[in-house]
Amino acid sequence: MLRRTLLATAALGLGLMTTGGALAAGMDKVKACFVYVGPIGDGGWTYQHHQGALAVQEAYGDKVELQWQESVPEGADAERVLTQMALGGCNIIFTTSFGYMDQTNAVAAKFPDVKFEHATGFKRDSANVSTYNARFYEGRAVQGTIAGMMTKSNKIGYIGSFPIPEVMNGINAYYLAAKKVNPNVELSVVWAFTWFDPAKEADSAKALIDQGVDVIAAHTDSTAPLAEAAKTPGVIGFGQASDMEAYKPSPRVSSIIDNWAPYYVKRVGELLDGTYAQSDTWAGIADGEVLIGDITEAVPAEVKAAAEKVRDDIAAGTLHPFTGPINKQDGSPWLAEGATAPDGDLLGMGFYVEGITAEIPK
Repeated sequence: MLRRTLLATAALGLGLMTTGGALAAGMDKVKACFVYVGPIGDGGWTYQHHQGALAVQEAYGDKVELQWQESVPEGADAERVLTQMALGGCNIIFTTSFGYMDQTNAVAAKFPDVKFEHATGFKRDSANVSTYNARFYEGRAVQGTIAGMMTKSNKIGYIGSFPIPEVMNGINAYYLAAKKVNPNVELSVVWAFTWFDPAKEADSAKALIDQGVDVIAAHTDSTAPLAEAAKTPGVIGFGQASDMEAYKPSPRVSSIIDNWAPYYVKRVGELLDGTYAQSDTWAGIADGEVLIGDITEAVPAEVKAAAEKVRDDIAAGTLHPFTGPINKQDGSPWLAEGATAPDGDLLGMGFYVEGITAEIPK
């Protein structure tokens, strides 16, 4: 980690006061700081965010100083770390987990000259808070297509972290895509109630396998579900957040890769050139923020072709993973024939679609 320290008076000389949410002038150097919910060696979510941070260093060299803190719990610890970073001269702080939302906004209110960027959140209580997200559900539709076509037991599984909208819409997209290609498919959901805990993630995968599931998707942060799947012949799964290529060609048959690097490079660059402004983004496959990892030779040619068509049609805007008719789990109508889900519905999703028999934890 680089630990060069910016002079406290430098910010005043660089004209960093904001007007209308945009910077009045650029900066000669930016201290970019990152708060991670897991270790950078998790092989998944945090690893991929850290690759984005390293891309910032590669793009701007000595014009940027990086600082990061790994394995910061969501809650009071996050507020303490954020406060220390703001006091330590960070010009922009990326908080890379949904559960940092309230702490990000609380600390941002105390440091109006520091820019805060919160991943997957929706609160922007102060002008110096921006949010950024990825349409993970688009990748789930690709995975669901593979799952529905490759399952031999007609039982597919999903490991959820917490029942928040980004997880819920992923589960629903995965199931709908699988059901589209295999009307007999059934979905089991196990909640790990953690972002990163390899033991709990492995236990969750084992619980699914014990139920007869032979295709597992996960919205947690480590490679543990794939490691568990590898113990049972015939069970396959997907890389989550990172490619997890160590498990190719099976059980990892494809992956969702979160490509944060372009966003991080862009936002730090905007601080350097003086064009930075508050924003809220939600990019997906078409934007290159959600990538579909290599579909391996363990996948039959016709399945690979079907999955790639889903990917390409989403990128082209000719396919939306949530296209009606779709009912909610209780049978009540949600989307009419041909209608597509509004972003607001997806960003606030707290229900299962019809056909999923699992219960949502309270």
